[in-house]
Amino acid sequence: MGNTVTCCVSPDASPKLSRARGGGAAPGPDRWVDAYQAAAAGGGSGSAEAESGDSDPGGGGGPHLQHISDREFPDDLALESNPSDHPRASTIFLSKSQTDVREKRKSNHINHVSPGQLTKKYSSCSTIFIDDSTVSQPNLRSTIKCVTLAIFYHIKNRDSDRSLDIFDEKSHPLTREEVPDDYYKHDPDHKHIYRFVRTLFSAAQLTAECAIVTLVYLERLLTYAEIDICPSNWKRIVLGAILLASKVWDDQAVWNVDYCQILKDITVEDMNEMERHFLELLQFNINVPASVYAKYYFDLRSLADDNNLSFLLEPLSKERAQKLEAISRLCEDKYKDLSKAAMRRSFSADNLVGIRRSNAILS
Repeated sequence: MGNTVTCCVSPDASPKLSRARGGGAAPGPDRWVDAYQAAAAGGGSGSAEAESGDSDPGGGGGPHLQHISDREFPDDLALESNPSDHPRASTIFLSKSQTDVREKRKSNHINHVSPGQLTKKYSSCSTIFIDDSTVSQPNLRSTIKCVTLAIFYHIKNRDSDRSLDIFDEKSHPLTREEVPDDYYKHDPDHKHIYRFVRTLFSAAQLTAECAIVTLVYLERLLTYAEIDICPSNWKRIVLGAILLASKVWDDQAVWNVDYCQILKDITVEDMNEMERHFLELLQFNINVPASVYAKYYFDLRSLADDNNLSFLLEPLSKERAQKLEAISRLCEDKYKDLSKAAMRRSFSADNLVGIRRSNAILS
């Protein structure tokens, strides 16, 4: 696993999986490859220039090969199709969940349904409530609940049932129990998905950060491979995403044979084959930028808020307040010198550097 090296000419140098897209000329960079091969076969003139539309500016008669920077997708298209790669693109699970959220709110408004007793805690002048989940240290239980809820909305609001044989549970069962013939007709509920993922995370002792990366890989797979997560493949897709996320994120990754001890009836050969296919479908792109990770974390928080999945809130204690104050002072001292260096250029603004701050009173 690592960075991939592609070539502007050779079609076999890229790990991308070829997909049938109908007849006609090859789209994108493949058209330039075909033009180059045609030019090499025909002496570098005539049909190659007509096919590519450009000729060699040096007058050599060969086609003008597209620069690697020109092969990249436009920003609008990339943002729309690859939310797991770009921080500004909205996550797929959040957009799929909004349909149900809007319908639920509309139904409650029409039927005059009362929201019931408010269970959410709010801070006041005397008490401050905070949870123990942050973007750098998420709460494991709450994060798994949110991730499995995102998977639930993926399955429920899927566009179709596109799948691949490597992820089909009928062809590659996870247990020795016979898979029913109508297994692809029944959508799993949120509790079923949560129990499956929680069992894997508990047995393998995985972290909450690994759960967020799992969701990133899952949506990247659906986007790159152009498939849907549905009742027939959701277990193997989730398992493959967890397997890959644990190896990329954790320093001491769980081996494939360890998952065989957890699931009992699956073989190491099957796990290895699924991992290879997963990586190929991801085009070996296992990088998760910090901005993308943060986006998925906060979108999961929004998903929890829309579905009344509250994070555990506790009153701010004096000990934790002192820790937060110490961290704040450390950051303040770190950037104080930088701000002073920036203000030295304007002597008339020297009085603005010293900003008075009132000390917090902890009772």
